[in-house]
Amino acid sequence: MNCIIIDDEKHCIKTLSSLLKTNFPEVNILTTCLDSTKAYDLIQQYKPDFIFLDIEMPLLNGFDLLSKFEHLFFDVVFTTAYDSYAIKAIKYSALDYLLKPISKEDLAAAIEKIRTKQSSISKAQVQMATAVRNKQLPDTIALPTTDGLSFASVNDIIYCTADGSYTRMYMTDKSEILLSKTLGDVDELLSEYNFFRIHHSTLINLKQVKKYIRGEGGEVIMSNGQSLQVARTRKADFLNVFTRF
Repeated sequence: MNCIIIDDEKHCIKTLSSLLKTNFPEVNILTTCLDSTKAYDLIQQYKPDFIFLDIEMPLLNGFDLLSKFEHLFFDVVFTTAYDSYAIKAIKYSALDYLLKPISKEDLAAAIEKIRTKQSSISKAQVQMATAVRNKQLPDTIALPTTDGLSFASVNDIIYCTADGSYTRMYMTDKSEILLSKTLGDVDELLSEYNFFRIHHSTLINLKQVKKYIRGEGGEVIMSNGQSLQVARTRKADFLNVFTRF
C-alpha cells in the first residue's frame, strides 16, 4: 500500500510517518510534501494508492488541491486539527478524516477502509466540500448508505427516523434511503438547514410540514400525508421555531 503524506507542518509528517512505520509496515511511504503547491506534480509522478492530506494549508488547501485532478485515481485520508468549516465540509460530503493528534486506533480504521476499498471519493464530494469550505451551503449532499453513497437534494428530504444505529430517510419521490449513520449524526449534518428534531427518533424538514394538530405534544402532517408525533418536551421549542419559520 503506497502512500504520500502532504502536510505543511513538519512535525505532523514526522509523527504520522513514525506511527505508520512502527505499526503498519504494509504501508509504504513513497514521499512526503510540505508545500501543497508541489503536491499535484508529486502525486502524478509517484501514482500512490492513497494520500494523507492535510486540509488547512497555505496557498492551496486540501480540497483545492483535489479539485485540480480531472480523475481521482487514488484514495484520500484527510487529516486536520479541528476547524469548524473543515469538519462541516467533510460531513456534508460524507468524507472520512483523522483528527490530529492522530491515534493508532483511528489510523488503523482508516487504513482498513482503504484496504477494503470503502473510502473512494468522487469529484462531486470534493466540489461539495469546497463549497462548504467557502461557507456556501450545497443544495445537494452526499449520504453514506449501506452499499455506498447516495446524492440527494436537501429539499427533497421529508423526514428521517431512527432505525437502530441506522437512519431511514423518506423522500418526496416516495423512495426511502437507509443511511449508515445514527439519527444524531444526521441531525448534526442537517443542522444548518431547516430541520427540527420533534422526537428523539424523528427529524423533520420544516419546509415539508403541511399541518400541525394541537395535543399534549401535538402532531404534524407532512407533505406525503404522514402523521408524526411531537414529543411533549419538544412542543414549545417546535412551535417557537415553526412560527418563526
